[in-house]
Amino acid sequence: MASNTVLMGNLPRGCEICTTIPDILYLPELVFGGLVWILVASTLVVPANPLGWVMFVSVFCFVVTFIWMVVFACGGHHNKPSWAAADFVYHGIAAFFYLSASVALARVTMEMRVGPVFQNYQLDISAVVFSYVATLLYFVHTILSAVRWKSF
Repeated sequence: MASNTVLMGNLPRGCEICTTIPDILYLPELVFGGLVWILVASTLVVPANPLGWVMFVSVFCFVVTFIWMVVFACGGHHNKPSWAAADFVYHGIAAFFYLSASVALARVTMEMRVGPVFQNYQLDISAVVFSYVATLLYFVHTILSAVRWKSF
């Protein structure tokens, strides 16, 4: 029950980020974002522009989420409301970026289903699923960050 006690009005530091809501979502966001990055990078890039956007979003969100997690783990936020607002804003932007990348990736994958490269199609399907899961994780993190920010 430790996860419910720190939700309202406090920003976690140290190992608390692994036990509090919404900060427990950092690790799944990193895992699914990394999987999208790896799967898109390992496929044949036929329409380079949409997949370039997907790669940018997945790499950008992976790096910034990792940095954000490290800042929270080291206690660099000093428990200020502006950090709670910044957490809400970042995760909202990341959710929007991932939604746009997921839609672009799904469109490209649907166009590739009729082709000789079936293995790339399977990898792209996996990337689409993981991309939508990452979108959902970032969206849930956004909602929970907004609740925490408003109760600060």
